[in-house]
Amino acid sequence: MTEHRVARNKYVEFTYQIADENGDVVEEVNRPVGYAYGGAQQMFDQLEAAIEGLKAGEKISVELPPSEAFGEHDPSLSFSEELSNVPPQYHRIGAQVEMQNENGESKVFVVSAMDDKSLTVDGNHPMAGKKVSFNLTVVMVRDATSEEMDGKLNLPEQHSLH
Repeated sequence: MTEHRVARNKYVEFTYQIADENGDVVEEVNRPVGYAYGGAQQMFDQLEAAIEGLKAGEKISVELPPSEAFGEHDPSLSFSEELSNVPPQYHRIGAQVEMQNENGESKVFVVSAMDDKSLTVDGNHPMAGKKVSFNLTVVMVRDATSEEMDGKLNLPEQHSLH
């Protein structure tokens, strides 16, 4: 029996850590995440290229600049509002507010700062503008089903590395 390696049309399960530019772990997933290599689900291009050819048990570490990871910080996605204009349930750091623009597109903003007069919300990804490192361990590799390649995975929790 041949040992499967990560390649197009393979289903891969992996665990991972994301560390910031100081080496501090900002996200860690120890329960395997499923991904169909070359399928409808997307992964950062450099990360996908780095896992190609790996087999179960192998590990990689990939460092990505902001432009290739979560994007540059966009100051236009951060703004302040008087506290009196904001419903009380959002009066805490970390509260999430979904807002819609004039085109009907919605985006989640997070309360990032607050004082006794105003609060600031930010629509940037928390890692925007930062260099990040992905430490990934391949747990399993097998042939992918057509449903998996189409992105129709039936997993309890799907993460997106993109």
